[in-house]
Amino acid sequence: MEGDEYIGRLDIRHHLTEHLRQIGGHIGYGIRPSKRRQGYGRLILKLGLEKAKEMGIEKVLVTCDVTNVGSRKIIEANGGVMENEIQVDGSPDKARFWIQS
Repeated sequence: MEGDEYIGRLDIRHHLTEHLRQIGGHIGYGIRPSKRRQGYGRLILKLGLEKAKEMGIEKVLVTCDVTNVGSRKIIEANGGVMENEIQVDGSPDKARFWIQS
C-alpha cells in the first residue's frame, strides 16, 4: 500500500508441497499493472526475502513463467540463481530460482 492506494501483494509459503516445489515456490507476488516498472516488484521481493529469513527459511524458491521477463529480472536482481525450467501441463512453463535469504 502507498497511503490508501493498493500497489501489490506478497505471499510467503512456510513449507513446500510437491506442487509448490515444482511451480509455486516459497514466495509469490504480484504488482498492480499501473504500478509495474517502477521498482515495486524488486522492493516487495526484497522485503519478502527479509521476512522469510526471519521465519527461518534460509533458501527460498521463487518461480515465474518462462515468458515473464519482468519477473525474471526482479528475481535475478534479488540474487536468484536459476536451477532449471520445467514444463507444466495446461500452464506456461516455469523458471525456478533459488535465493539465499
